[in-house]
Amino acid sequence: MDASIPDLLRLLVVPALGWAALRDWRTRRVPNDLWGPLVLLGAVLLVWDGYAALGTPYAFQPFAVRVAFSLLFVVPLAYAFWYIGGFGGADARAFMTLAVVFPTYPSYELLGYSLPVVETALGVFSLTILTNTVLFGLAYPLVLGVRNALVGEFSVVMFVGRRVPVPELTDTHGSLLETHDGFTRDGLDLDALRMYLRWRGLDLADLREHPELRDPDTLPDDPNDPTGGAVVTDGSGDPWGAAAFLEDIESSAYGTTPADLREGLDVIVDNEEVWVTPGVPFIIPLFVGLLVALTGGDVLFWVMDALGLVPA
Repeated sequence: MDASIPDLLRLLVVPALGWAALRDWRTRRVPNDLWGPLVLLGAVLLVWDGYAALGTPYAFQPFAVRVAFSLLFVVPLAYAFWYIGGFGGADARAFMTLAVVFPTYPSYELLGYSLPVVETALGVFSLTILTNTVLFGLAYPLVLGVRNALVGEFSVVMFVGRRVPVPELTDTHGSLLETHDGFTRDGLDLDALRMYLRWRGLDLADLREHPELRDPDTLPDDPNDPTGGAVVTDGSGDPWGAAAFLEDIESSAYGTTPADLREGLDVIVDNEEVWVTPGVPFIIPLFVGLLVALTGGDVLFWVMDALGLVPA
């Protein structure tokens, strides 16, 4: 493969992101320390490319504009998506990382072909990755919706969740979409449920068969390690011992509050099936979007070209 040294070094992101996508699929958790070295790599390569562009007439200005767009538009956009709940924290970090590593289009020669095949007029490669990812990511809720329709499960949440038998929750990733009052986007994280069960030394069947376990006086004197999802009681004001659990462990249980935990446990005990959102493992379409961007280029351009929207 013929390419500049910086562009070849940028390909180190591909196996790293592939590993993150695999982790996202299996556990829905990606270690935060993955991104720092990749951001550092991207920063070094930016300086390298910038220095090279300084020696080429008319090259530095477009390079600087594209880098500025990537860092000052794509990075804040990824943060905004995370802030409104459209992305998870790992998804946002991954996008921000790619905005640093791939601000401009790389160039590769493989078997006589120049890659990427399609380059946008704007020339901001991180934006191409973003648009590719969004287009691939849209397939996920569509697949969920079609699946639910085929089995006769129609609901306002049919495009973001699926019905799961309660006994299967301990082997399911995602979060509840239900409360006793209706649907919610901020239901109990199932990793936090597993942490709670391990902390109490119970399985889900125990919890459902013995309603007296709601009494915080039944909490263990020597609770177990809650793990990552993978006590002294304070009287009847803490149903399920939710507050005692969260006070005792040394992590946040993925943002779970005592009220979230109590509500989720009540729903689980009172129902045979519940709506669960698996959450979009967004790093998977991001990885696919990156691979397609590196080879074919911009999928949105393909779509617009097929619709006759690209000027001849």
